Amino acid sequence: MTGAVSPWAWAVAAVVIAFLEMPVPGNYLIWIACAAVLTALVGFAIDWSLNAQLTFFAIACLGTCVAGYFVYRWLASRSPDAEPVNRRDLELVGQTGIASEPFVNGHGYIRLNDTLWLAEGNEDFATGTALTVTAVHGTSVVVRRKA
Repeated sequence: MTGAVSPWAWAVAAVVIAFLEMPVPGNYLIWIACAAVLTALVGFAIDWSLNAQLTFFAIACLGTCVAGYFVYRWLASRSPDAEPVNRRDLELVGQTGIASEPFVNGHGYIRLNDTLWLAEGNEDFATGTALTVTAVHGTSVVVRRKA
């Protein structure tokens, strides 16, 4: 049809928009690229006018962005047991270590594997006491006597 955009143009636009998602922190350009892909696919199936293409693209953008909202919402609400990104310190919780020096006023150092950690406890511990990490606060760990 005269004045219509080729489905290949929509496909190329989809690729360009998808690549723009990488440097632009918005997370929604990918859904607009999906709308362009849908428009291209329908364009390959039927011969339609430019107005019909633009209308379909606008509706597809709305639909894919709404779908994207629900996808991101679902991803955010996934299992709370999922490991947080860039929080390897939380792997320390539950580990057992040894007090490397006597705790004074509930503060001291604990050896976990090959590393000394600043530690806080609810009591004073003697050197060599087996302790379990219960939480991490910044650069120090919270410990209690191993049960």
